[in-house]
Amino acid sequence: MIVQLQDALNVGGPALWVIFGISVVLLTVGLWKFWHLIKLGAWNRKQADEILKLWLEKKIEPSDINLRNIRAKILAQTILAISNQNYTNDMVREECVRLANKNLNEARRGLRIIDLIITIAPLVGLLGTVLGMIEAFQALQDSGAQADPSALAGGIWEALLTTAAGMGIAIPASILLSWYDSVVSNVQADIENLATQAILRTS
Repeated sequence: MIVQLQDALNVGGPALWVIFGISVVLLTVGLWKFWHLIKLGAWNRKQADEILKLWLEKKIEPSDINLRNIRAKILAQTILAISNQNYTNDMVREECVRLANKNLNEARRGLRIIDLIITIAPLVGLLGTVLGMIEAFQALQDSGAQADPSALAGGIWEALLTTAAGMGIAIPASILLSWYDSVVSNVQADIENLATQAILRTS
């Protein structure tokens, strides 16, 4: 299996090896990001809603809230700011924005790497194609009148293989980035909604 993979990668030359390395990075970052968002509770909305409900009913104190869920964490910090008698409503809002930006930046960790892969993979593939085409036409020039069209065609398709591979990495990377971006955007919208409810109902 490994030998067959090596033979397939050798067909495309160094560029195909680089693209293979990029695909491994994409898989690693994609899986890590999925685990990271689960750890942050990106798909868990109920916990923060329940905390807000209990706090509004005065059944829970801010000091009792100690959670890693990103929505509940920011909500708890917002509630602490609201409970601080030295804070005005404007100061509470500013503190909420600061905390939200800090935690949302944490939620976006790793997305730049995927974005970079989307840009780099097709370029590496194109570079491999250009180098392969140069090599194929040099071979055609050296062969002179004895040029074999089938050999030229073989060199061209091998060169084009790297472009296809680069696009084959960039397309799923784009889909993955769009999905993760939508998850973080949903978290941001929920945080804004929860914080607004907490501020308005206590003002």
